[in-house]
Amino acid sequence: MSHRLLQLGPLLPALETRLSTQYDVHALWKETDPKAFLAAHGGEFIGVVTSARYGADKALIDAMPALKVISSFGVGLDAFDLDAARTRGIAVGYTPDVLNDCVADTAFALLMDVSRGVSAADRFVRRGDWLTGQFPLATKVSGKRLGILGLGRIGRAIARRASGFDMQVRYHNRNAVPDVDYGYAPTLRELAEWCDYLVIASAGGDGTRGLVSREILDALGPKGFLINISRGTVTDQDALVDALVHKRIAGAGLDVFTHEPQVPEALMALDNVVLLPHVASNTHETRADMGQRVEDNLAAFFAGRSLVSSAL
Repeated sequence: MSHRLLQLGPLLPALETRLSTQYDVHALWKETDPKAFLAAHGGEFIGVVTSARYGADKALIDAMPALKVISSFGVGLDAFDLDAARTRGIAVGYTPDVLNDCVADTAFALLMDVSRGVSAADRFVRRGDWLTGQFPLATKVSGKRLGILGLGRIGRAIARRASGFDMQVRYHNRNAVPDVDYGYAPTLRELAEWCDYLVIASAGGDGTRGLVSREILDALGPKGFLINISRGTVTDQDALVDALVHKRIAGAGLDVFTHEPQVPEALMALDNVVLLPHVASNTHETRADMGQRVEDNLAAFFAGRSLVSSAL
């Protein structure tokens, strides 16, 4: 008999098809009353398949007494109760590494776009404004100072790309990273005061909520740009909107927001911000690799091996 898995939300169709051929998968999100279903049937499932968006909270874990493994599509863990999983001895797999390059590419796409006004210039041409005037001057990227909040896997990939633009790189972590040559800023404020671009590549969750505050944005200043490919919760979104509207920072490139898919209305008309719908890892190649990692983590668990990528 195949293992019973509970799928919390929609995934890639190809991944769903492959999982359904290997396991007995039930789609929780298709239930009219998911809580009632869990109360009645939660004990029937040994595994959960989810994503960074849907996570796995304590209520879900508590409702599944037979749960042994969670396999998530994505790297974000702020929607997971890892302590509850650890207490129960539940294995938690996720999909790091395979998306580093695409997320780092997106960070630089946003950085280039908001600096040179690529999307704004496109709108300028489409509106017919070029017929009556010239597009405003933009900001040069090469040779500038790049500050990275969170020098993990993705942060390092961003730093490597900066070398192609002859940029100086510094970073801020809780602690200095021993095996890199980039400069370390002991405080985020110090990093923001130094850099021309502040790129957020840290984890989400309570530990980083609102870390990029009004104070940090003011330290970045009217010539500084903010790029966020991490989690919207890392910024104080109200303070960020105010800074952009009143041009207390030069601009922002945002792939993430606090209450997705809701985006503050005040940002919609601004040409000093580029808005993406959380698509940093959204390429055919990377999503296929992420789906494979979801499968590989499950296969390793049920074969009695360590997960390929464990969050615990």
